[in-house]
Amino acid sequence: MSYDYDILVIGSGPGGEGAAMKSIKEGRHVVMIENTPPVGGSCTHRTTIPSKTLRHVVQQKIETRQANTTAYQDLLKSAASVIENQTTLRRSYYDRNNIDLIFGEARFVDPHTVEVTSPDGVVNRHTAAGFIIATGSRPYHPPDIDFSHPRILDSDTVLKLEHHPRSISIYGAGVIGCEYASIFRGLRIKTNLINTRDKLLSFLDDEIIDALSYHLREQGTLIRFSEEYASVEPDDHGVRLHLKSNKQIYSDYFLWANGRTGNSDGMGLEDIKIGADSRGSIKINEEYQTTQSHIYAVGDVVGYPSLASAAYDQGRFAATHLIFGACEHHLVEDIPTGIYTIPEISSVGATEQDLTADRVPYEMGHAFFRHLARAQITGYMTGMLKILFHRETLQILGIHCFGVQASEIIHIGQAIMAQKGEANTLMYFINTTFNYPTMAEAYRVAALNGLNRIQQ
Repeated sequence: MSYDYDILVIGSGPGGEGAAMKSIKEGRHVVMIENTPPVGGSCTHRTTIPSKTLRHVVQQKIETRQANTTAYQDLLKSAASVIENQTTLRRSYYDRNNIDLIFGEARFVDPHTVEVTSPDGVVNRHTAAGFIIATGSRPYHPPDIDFSHPRILDSDTVLKLEHHPRSISIYGAGVIGCEYASIFRGLRIKTNLINTRDKLLSFLDDEIIDALSYHLREQGTLIRFSEEYASVEPDDHGVRLHLKSNKQIYSDYFLWANGRTGNSDGMGLEDIKIGADSRGSIKINEEYQTTQSHIYAVGDVVGYPSLASAAYDQGRFAATHLIFGACEHHLVEDIPTGIYTIPEISSVGATEQDLTADRVPYEMGHAFFRHLARAQITGYMTGMLKILFHRETLQILGIHCFGVQASEIIHIGQAIMAQKGEANTLMYFINTTFNYPTMAEAYRVAALNGLNRIQQ
């Protein structure tokens, strides 16, 4: 049977971009469907790029003591310029590689046909031999909260906030909630962070969690643990949050940051027998195939790990399997996490909790940034690097970093953890000469600290 395209990709975020670029490089005829112009998906326009830009500008304002005089709207202008640059760059990828780009809402008519409704209402049909769905996710909206009210925000609409708030309550202390707490508190906005659990970011190492909690509080964030909302009551001047514990918190704005939903609805997937769970995550096998073997799904719309970096790789791997019927590459076992609070956090590998539960004989080494010459020179002395290693083999088991450039520093450790045999041991850091002074020197300091612990 003849089709319009070899591969049709739905969604131009990192997952879709990775799939489209891999497909075109392998000589396939490719079309990209994006629901609203311009390209880039949520990553570029509503999540990763905007929030990280805001965080960076706030950090600069804090360092220059301008946080008290900076309006939130001015920060959004900085984010807008970065988004525009990213959009222009990403659009050039499609133009340069001769990938057809169509804007509109895609819906499956049958397993090989999608109907695309353009922004002006025109409907066209396109057929393809294979499909890759990379439609991302959106903030979860519980039905009893009125998100149409201008003072109730989510992680999308907070980027359109027209006023500089005096106070804000953030419900949900996951990655998004903690990052925005840092941003707003950095602007000296009164910030309430409501955590439904008994600790922040429980997937992190406990020592890092404690450091984050301490610094958020030091910055002035009021954190409430093990709380759940009973109701959210907005008015013309603010929002009253009623908690099940009978507490009430009133603030200018309310930011919901508790969960996301996969963008799988409205695509006609149920009509072609492709299933999704209650949070909209499409069900796939280990090769990213849905129940229709020629239709793949990648990125946030399939759930874990919900990382832009991982989504791009997933897109490439799915396209490879679609084209060749096999793919020898898979996501690395130890995916690094980067959390852009102030200071930032990054980790890779096992935590102390993991190793204790598994009864692994481990030891740790620390390097506190305040002891590093580079940190003393730059003034960024808050933070630490922590290495977890096997007491007997000295194999690196986990690396955790809290402080400036943590998301960059972590990749040195990630590279060593990916090695085999003796190359992945504490001795690599001890016997390697690092530039001096650098933040990377923290690896040598932490390794020597750890070796001292087992030689006592």
